[in-house]
Parts: sequence; structure tokens; C-alpha cells
Amino acid sequence: MDKGNSEALDMKIAFITPFFTPVAGGSATVPYYLAKHLVKRDHEVSIFTSDFGRNSARFNDERDLTIIESKIELNAFNLLYTPSLKSELEKNGRFDIFHSHNFRTYQNYVAYHYARRTNIPYVLQAHGSLPRIGSWKKLKQVYDVFFGYNLLRDTFKVIALNRFEAEQYKAMGVPEEKIAIIPNGIDLSEYTNLPPKGSFKSKHNIPEDKKIILYLGRIHRIKGIDFLIKAYAYLVKKTGRKDAILVIAGPDDGYLNEAKNLAKSLNLNYSIIFTGLLSEEDKIKAYVDSSVVVNVEPINVYGLVPLEAAACSTPVIVSKTNAISEVIREGNFGFSVKYNDTISLSSVMLKILNDEELAAALGRNGRKYVFENLGWEKIVEKYEQVYREIIESRKRS
Repeated sequence: MDKGNSEALDMKIAFITPFFTPVAGGSATVPYYLAKHLVKRDHEVSIFTSDFGRNSARFNDERDLTIIESKIELNAFNLLYTPSLKSELEKNGRFDIFHSHNFRTYQNYVAYHYARRTNIPYVLQAHGSLPRIGSWKKLKQVYDVFFGYNLLRDTFKVIALNRFEAEQYKAMGVPEEKIAIIPNGIDLSEYTNLPPKGSFKSKHNIPEDKKIILYLGRIHRIKGIDFLIKAYAYLVKKTGRKDAILVIAGPDDGYLNEAKNLAKSLNLNYSIIFTGLLSEEDKIKAYVDSSVVVNVEPINVYGLVPLEAAACSTPVIVSKTNAISEVIREGNFGFSVKYNDTISLSSVMLKILNDEELAAALGRNGRKYVFENLGWEKIVEKYEQVYREIIESRKRS
């Protein structure tokens, strides 16, 4: 048992999430680590999810977690229809609190009505999914009108990753007093003893003298991968820097062929490596072997990749419109650039590649910042406090 100095209660907590697999990215990874650390502190956590991606990849250590998968019977406009969820909630008993992850999901619809009927309080964590951007904008608006606004209205608390996301909640009608700001955490145990340099390069036949510019994440249209490829092309062709390889690592989310075709059209198909999904172990090896990690999607409330890279002493570059840029500036472990400004991104990448002292200083700053501020051991206490306040307030009412 590891409860620190908090007055933690042994709580029975239900996580509601449409997916629970590394394939789904940060909005699944955060619930995984949060659940693991809550269990370490003697709370009981049951994760109600779908079977999305579970056959492709699971988290490294799920032994202490209770995971209840419901089969996806239909995927309609990215809403994963899992009709067995209702019966799974019924047969797994009562909970002290529900924690709903993501926003516009079928699972939230079911859990919301179950929680209302059984008088179980719930908190909602959108993980950056509030804005109506990307595909299905009109359908997102329909969801909000018929259900989303009710979900936000009746929640006991919402979890925002930073002030930027808090403002998004407020724009959706959530009052200030219902908003708790809790940043994402990092499992520091995975980054305490880093692997030696060179193993990722060796595995992917990258010469030792080559430098790696790394993108890691889902291969999706909204992630800014085209922006990165164009900036890399400018770096190679206009500045004469030929010793840097661009590595694009992550599962295909509908954009892989277009990314490869773009690379080919720019005559870069021999200097860009697409690795596919990396294991957690290989992901850290990739960070360690990289000279810079570039994560330039235009909007992301709080991406994990820049923090993971910083934990490996690797400098990062993000877009100015990405909320993580505020954290990077505070910790002084990278740079932010204007989205779609290929010349600016190219020059910043070149600056880091050319200045080893600068890169080393940024790396030291990032590792220090993450280890001092973002360990899950500290972050989980903030969640406990939110849960505890809600449960105690229900007892008094």
C-alpha cells in the first residue's frame, strides 16, 4: 500500500472509456496509468471498455486491472456501439464513482443513464475531444444538442488538463466551480534507467552517424504529418543537411498511404522510415536515439509524446497552437513554431541538429522538469482529492 500523506479512501471506481489499447493513443494511455496508480493505492478500479484494438495491442502490465470488454457490434461515425455494456454495468455491482474518459461516445451515453438511475456520481475527462474539429463536425453538434450538453450539465466535476481546456469546458456551459485542472502524468519508473543509445538505430538499420528527427503518434490527417514532411524536405533540399533521417512511428489511422505518397512525390521515400506501431520498450529506445522529437499537430490540449521525449532528455518541437507549448516554454525543453510555416520548422530543426550544446541543455531541462513535476505518484493524489470531495459531499447531502 502506498498512500503517501493523503487521507485516501479505499474507493470503488469505474472507468468508462470507448477504447483501452496503446493503439488509441494518449486518451487510452492516461486511463491505463491512472488506473495502475490508483490500484497501487488500494482502490478498486474496473475499466469498462470496448474490444477496439485489444487484439492488436494491449498494455504491458494489465494484471492488477479489472477490464470488462464489450464487443463492438457497429462502428457508426466513430461511435463504437457496444450494447452489452449496460448488462456489464448491472452485473458488476455498485460503485462509489464513475470516471468517464473522452466525450462524444456511446459508452458515456449508457453510463450516464445508468449513473442517473443508480444515483452514482460521475466525473468527465474529455482528453482534448471537446472542440468540434476534424470529421463529422455536424454530427458532433447533433450529439451535443441531444446528449452532450446534458452530460456536461449533470457531471459532478470535469477534468481539464490545463487552463486552455478549462476555457473549452466553460464555452460548453460548464461553470468554473465544476472544473478541476490536473495535468497528465508520466510513469517515471519507465524512464529512470534509459536504454543505451544505438539500439533503435541498429534495429532499423540506421547508420550510427545519422541523426533522427522523430514523429511518434497515430498516422492521422489532423496530426500535422504533412507539415513535418514538407519542412523536412525543405531542410534536406534547401539547407544541404543530408545526415538527418525522418522517422514516422505509429499505427495507421487512415493517413499512412497519403503520407508515403507525399514523401515519394518529394523524392524522400529513401530518407523517411515508417516503422508502424512501436512497443513501449521500442518507443523509449526511439526517443533516446533521436536528436529531436517533432509533434506539430495544430490543436492538442496536452499531448504525452513531448513529455515522454523530455523524460528521455530529447528536445521537442510543437506548434504554437498546441497547448503543450506553454509547458515546454515553462520547462525550457524545446521550441514552438507557427503551424504550416515550413521554413520556420525547418530552421528550428536545423538549429537543434547543428548545436549539440543547445540540444543537451534542452534535454537536461526537460528531464528535470518532468521528474520534478509530472510523476504519476503526485498526479494521482489530485484525482483522489476530486473523487473524495465528491463522495464526501454526497454523504453530507
